[in-house]
This record gives sequence, C-alpha cells and structure tokens, in this order.
Amino acid sequence: MIDRRGPDVLVGARTPLRDNAVHADGNAAAHLTKRNVEEQGLRRTLVVVGVMCAALMQTLDSTIINVALPYIQGNLGATIDQATWVATGFIVANVIVIPLTPWLSRRLGRKRYFAISIVGFTGASVACGLAPSLGLLILARVVQGAFGGGLLAVAQPILIDTFPPEQLGTSQGIFTIGAVFGPALGPAFGGVLTDNLDWRWVFFINVPFGILALTLVLLYLKDPQDAEHVPGDLFGIVLLAVGVFGVQYVLDEGERDDWFSNPGIVASAIAGVAGYIGFVIWELYGTRTPIVKLSVFRNRSVAFGSAIGIVLGVPLFGATLILPQYVSTLLGFTATLSGTLILVRAVPIALVTPLVGLLVQSGKIDPRIMLATGVLVTGVGSIWQAYTTTSGADFSTFVAPLIVQGIGCGMLFVPLLFSVLGAVKNAEDRSAVSAFINLFFQLGGSIAAATLVTLLDQRQALHMDTLSGLVTLSRAPIREALASGRSPQQIAEALSQLVTQQSLAFAFADVFLVIGAATLLVLPLIAGLPKPDTAGVAIEIG
Repeated sequence: MIDRRGPDVLVGARTPLRDNAVHADGNAAAHLTKRNVEEQGLRRTLVVVGVMCAALMQTLDSTIINVALPYIQGNLGATIDQATWVATGFIVANVIVIPLTPWLSRRLGRKRYFAISIVGFTGASVACGLAPSLGLLILARVVQGAFGGGLLAVAQPILIDTFPPEQLGTSQGIFTIGAVFGPALGPAFGGVLTDNLDWRWVFFINVPFGILALTLVLLYLKDPQDAEHVPGDLFGIVLLAVGVFGVQYVLDEGERDDWFSNPGIVASAIAGVAGYIGFVIWELYGTRTPIVKLSVFRNRSVAFGSAIGIVLGVPLFGATLILPQYVSTLLGFTATLSGTLILVRAVPIALVTPLVGLLVQSGKIDPRIMLATGVLVTGVGSIWQAYTTTSGADFSTFVAPLIVQGIGCGMLFVPLLFSVLGAVKNAEDRSAVSAFINLFFQLGGSIAAATLVTLLDQRQALHMDTLSGLVTLSRAPIREALASGRSPQQIAEALSQLVTQQSLAFAFADVFLVIGAATLLVLPLIAGLPKPDTAGVAIEIG
C-alpha cells in the first residue's frame, strides 16, 4: 500500500485522523485510523519501562560479548578470527534489518512487530547460551541480531508517540540512555557475569528482561494504527544483504587475508559495493514499492545527520571495544575490572543525557551548539586518554579522561536527533529517519571495530620495528643487562618482552588518538546542519 498522505499528517494526533491510501495496483483501500497513543501517569511509566528493557537488551548485547570472547574462544576451541564472527554476525544481521523496520512495523502493526522482536531476541539469546559449538553460536547470534534490529529502531518512535509533543527532548533523552548507555554498560555486565558465573550467562541474562518487556508491551502498549497490507521487495532485501555482508567481510578479514592480494577479499569487495549501489538504484528507480525510503536523504538535515551518526559511532562504540582489550592484554585487568572501567565512562552518560534533553527541549540553546560542544569534549577526552596510555598505567590513570568522554557522549545523541527530526514533517518519513539514524550509528560502530583493530595491528608492527632497532650495544641499559650475569637467552627474552609491551602500549595510544581526531572531524559536518525548526517539532510530533 502506498501512503498518499501529505506532510501535514500528525503522529499520534490528539484526534483520530483518517487518510486515504491506494494499493500499488490502483485499487482503493480502506481508510486507516491514526490513533492517539500518548500516555500519562503510571501507564506511561510502564510503557517506558517495557520499551527500555527491550532496547537495552539489544544495545547491551552489542558490546556485552566483548569481554567474554576470549572465554568463548577457549571453551569452544575456536581461533581469535573465528570467535570474532560471534560479534560480527550480530552486527551484520542488525544492520540489514534496521532499515526494514518501518516497513515491517506497517506490515505487521507496530505493537505486534515489537512483541515478535522481543520474543525472537529472547529465544535467540537462550539458543546462544546453549550453543554446543561455535557454528551454532554464530547462527544464533545472527538470528538474535535480526530480531534485535526491531528493538532499538522501533523503540524510538514508540517513545516519541507516548510522550506529549512538548516533551520530545525528554522522550529522546530516555531513548538515548538505551542507545548510548547500553553499549557502555555492556562490558561491565559481561565482565561480572563471565568472572563469577560463565560466559553463557551474558546471553541468559536477557531472559528475565525479555519476559518483563513482553508482558508490559502486551498489556499496556497501544498501536497507532492497524497493520497494512504493504507489498514487499525481496530483490531489494537481497541486494542490501549482499552489500552489508560483502563490505563487513572485507573490513573484518582484510587485514588477516592481506587485503586485495587475496581473491576472496577482492570478490567480497566487488559484491559489497555492487550490492550497495544496486540497492540504492533499485530502491530509487527500479521498483514502485521501495521497502526502504531512501528519498528522505534529499533532506539536507537527514543527509548531514546520517554522516554525523556514522562518524560518532567511532567514539561511542570504538572506545568500548578497544579499551577492554588494552587493559586486559597489557595491564592484566580481569573481565570484571575491565567492565568496571567502562562503567566509569557510562555513568556520566546516564547523568548528563536527561539534562541535555531538558535543555534542548526548552529551546534556550541551539541543538547544534550543544552537539558541537559534546563533540569537542568527547574528542578532547579521547586525546587525553591517548596521552595516559602506557604499559605502567593503572585503574586511576583513566578515570578523569573517561569521565570527560562520558560527559561529552551524553551531549551527542539527543541534540542530533532533535536537529534531524526538526527538519522532517511527514509522519512516515520520520519513522524512516529514526531507523536510519540508528542504522548509521551502528554502521559507524561496525566500521570502527574493524578499522581500529586493523590500525592497532599495523601500529604495533611499526613500533616493534622502531624499538627493535634501538636495542644496540651503544645504549647503557643494554650493556648493563649483558653485564648482569644472566644468560644471553634470558636477556633476549626479557628484551623481547619489553619491546612487545612498549610497542603495544604505543599502538593503543595511537588508536585512542585516532578516535579523538575522528570525533573532531564531526565539527565541519555540524556546520552543514540547517537550523532545526524546534517549534515545528513540538507541534508535529506527539
């Protein structure tokens, strides 16, 4: 069914709206009623709790696995490269499904689709925890990621509709806690569960949250309108899947397979690029019933906001991946201590985000200024962390820069969403834009995970060569070591260990520096964002 409504359609308007719709084959369709789903009091609180439990399951599981991967690798007899696909499979499935969520919500009804996603995600979590082999675990993670795509992307429009229009900043502040705080909290949860129970509990922990979310959603969540018989686009979905998987495979496996000297990497790169290009052409010009509404990118705010989302995925997700590796590999932190360190960054995010939402909502400050401030603070915090990264650091070394990063990250998501949504007037477009913003944050995190690990390997190799060249008899410490009475083999082993440690510390410092520099690159993109029509947001989103 093609939506023929004009841009004056209101989301969750206070009086039922009826709009005419026409089937793709030209037949007249029944009128659809747009229901008021705004809530108040205890019922709204219960809806928010249910929706956020579901959203947090998805965001926690995007990072909770990071600290458990070494244990999974050892328990299931997998290599590091193989175990990485436990995380990659989840991301790929997530990225494929997120842009399809507006269509799935219309086809199944938003409440039903959200409930199905909760059931599927929870069931897949149980399958992950029970998986007897790596292959079955990866398969279960793919299923989990596919259902997870419907949790975060649908949670946002639900919260927008549940709150009155003048509380848009509040609703998006709550959503941001799930979108940003969840990934930061994941390693802490994962560390505690892995150290004190078993790695399988990083999946089993979803079961009680899934049951609670499903119960509250079924009992209290309202549907804004009935399900529609909208046509599908199987060819478009296949092109999207080929594009996502092809590019992700190149990013994950390129370094290990010597990049484009490997025929498999070349083939994946060609397939990925062709898939993406074919998908865009097909959705814009090849089908009368596009399953993904790419036309929204003609809106300048949406285009710039999406680009900003990709880049901001680097500090939001990249640091969460790299920091646990650094402190566990080089400093000997336990999984619990690694997760606790990430929590130092997460707490300021949870505290700052609601305040930013209220401030942006008040209209007293341009959201672009708040966003630029957050970018600057986050970038400075990451660069500060780079200069404190040494082989002799301890927990207290990172507290201050991580707090600064957390404060900055808490100022990113709400202003960006407010700026982009303020420029989108059509109800259906807003649903698509919400999905795309979430998608591009996930894409940014996915790209960061692959490229930062590659950068880490390259920089360590470079520093190893440099430091090895400095181990000569012309240096007093080397002469003193030779005169210490230890055997040449013992001295060689000690020097090799020292060079390895120092080169790895320098490499991690380089990566944190790149994260900070990449964050600051967002500032010119913010300048390209038009001034948001905040008054229009208050009137037209409710």
